[in-house]
Amino acid sequence: MTERSTDVAVLGAGPAGLGAAYRLAAKGHEVVLLEAASQVGGLAGSVEVAGMRVDFGSHRLHPSIAPEILDELNGLDGIDLQRRPRHGRIRLAGRWIGFPLAVRDALAHLPPRLSAGLVRDAVLAPLRFARTDTFEAVLRAGVGPTLAERFYFPYARKIWGLAPAELSGEQARRRVSANSLVKIALRALRGQRETPWFWYPTAGFGVISEALERHARALGADIRLQHPVIGLERDHDGWTVRTASGAPLSARHVWNTLPLPALTGMLTPPPEAELRAAADGLRYRGMLLIYLALRCDRYTSFDAHYFPEAWTPVTRISEPKNYRDGPDPSDITVLCAELPCAPDDRWWSASDDELAQIVVAACVASDLQPPTPEAVVVHRRRHAYPIATPDSVERLGRLERWLAAQPDLVTLGRQGLFAHDNTHHALAMAWAAADALDADGTFDRQAWAAARGRFRSHVVED
Repeated sequence: MTERSTDVAVLGAGPAGLGAAYRLAAKGHEVVLLEAASQVGGLAGSVEVAGMRVDFGSHRLHPSIAPEILDELNGLDGIDLQRRPRHGRIRLAGRWIGFPLAVRDALAHLPPRLSAGLVRDAVLAPLRFARTDTFEAVLRAGVGPTLAERFYFPYARKIWGLAPAELSGEQARRRVSANSLVKIALRALRGQRETPWFWYPTAGFGVISEALERHARALGADIRLQHPVIGLERDHDGWTVRTASGAPLSARHVWNTLPLPALTGMLTPPPEAELRAAADGLRYRGMLLIYLALRCDRYTSFDAHYFPEAWTPVTRISEPKNYRDGPDPSDITVLCAELPCAPDDRWWSASDDELAQIVVAACVASDLQPPTPEAVVVHRRRHAYPIATPDSVERLGRLERWLAAQPDLVTLGRQGLFAHDNTHHALAMAWAAADALDADGTFDRQAWAAARGRFRSHVVED
């Protein structure tokens, strides 16, 4: 016996799912959102460590967010967005270089041999072209061998766990916004004229998701946390959604933001074996988030330190306090170190103390003050980065064609589209999906297909 029926069942409470629930409720639709975790936000959520609000990694709301979405977020109680300057740096060839790049800083701090290599690559750029559609070939042709081999390739190995030649060229096009020396130079020149900036909430990035949840509930959305979905069954009226935490739910539409292997694995009747294999072959990179609480006001003045080279498994260390002017304690700061790995890697099962020592060693080797943590907290995320390989691009295309033919089933968001997108991209997907659902419950699949085409042009912004 079903507990109730609804217009739309949304699976997952990350930014895409929450944005969809909020927009659907605002348009008068009945919506039930189901989330396995005890809090909203997914990877874009926040948590408290040592009395400070910190994020699950380093997050920013980028200036390229659609103005209408930014205006709506600013109109929600609880979201206090500050315009903040970018102030990060990269450790490269034993030196710190400002990030985002500015011409004057790069010329002053890049080693002479590296600078000479960049000049040579710029001169020879018209003679280069990608012979294959791999991450390696696309970036070697675009940015040149010097920057590719010193920065992008070791970073790729750390983030995705594969050699650059094993990654698809689509990974380079979607993940590296400045994928040519011309784009890098133009960005550096802009950085010279105007300090790059971003939007950030006073009380942590998770405030965006929390405000969407609160306002969606006020508009009538039924948001159920700790309700993992375990089954989806197609029937003549729509869908029956089964959870591990309650009676089945009847829904006319299902909007999914969960990873595609999870979606196809819970469908009844199941998709054909070829499609299940296509979904199960999609691979994700996990992430360890290692938080070190330090007894001081600030560790450095920088918001983030990037570590692209192979000498440490850490890829980035951010300091949440430097992302905002907020109500933070004056005697405590927290560092958040990111260490990509797979659940079967040795790092995944390492102790908190062992992981903390890896972070401390990265700081010491980079000429930073040795941090002395008073507390260490580790969070593990299994689906941090989708890994785009040549075969995954083909698998995803096959899945998308099948999904497009399923009535009343929409998949969106970072996990649902197997795309490493920013939060403002996820919100754009939610807005577009909600706009495609008419008042009578008819979903405009043509409008959604056009929106999906636009999403394919999204490039991740760092």
